[in-house]
Amino acid sequence: MRVEAVIFASAEPVGRETLARVVGRDCSIDLRIDDLVEELRDRPYELVSVAGGWQHRTRPRFADTIRACSARRGEGSLRSRNSRQWC
Repeated sequence: MRVEAVIFASAEPVGRETLARVVGRDCSIDLRIDDLVEELRDRPYELVSVAGGWQHRTRPRFADTIRACSARRGEGSLRSRNSRQWC
């Protein structure tokens, strides 16, 4: 869960060195990533390899929904700054 938390919180792809500091050098990063990919299989987002690291990305089949929500709000964010409601 620490690997997922670090990747989720990062605005940029998280590299192997960063993840090794989180889980220890003796832990297999590849096995952790494989476990996480499998765990997220039924979620609307996935873990992808990007620019030498990993990042959470919304699955492409949800792109139209996200665009429609953003357009209704008239802003680039899915949540209004003055509201707790999500689209």
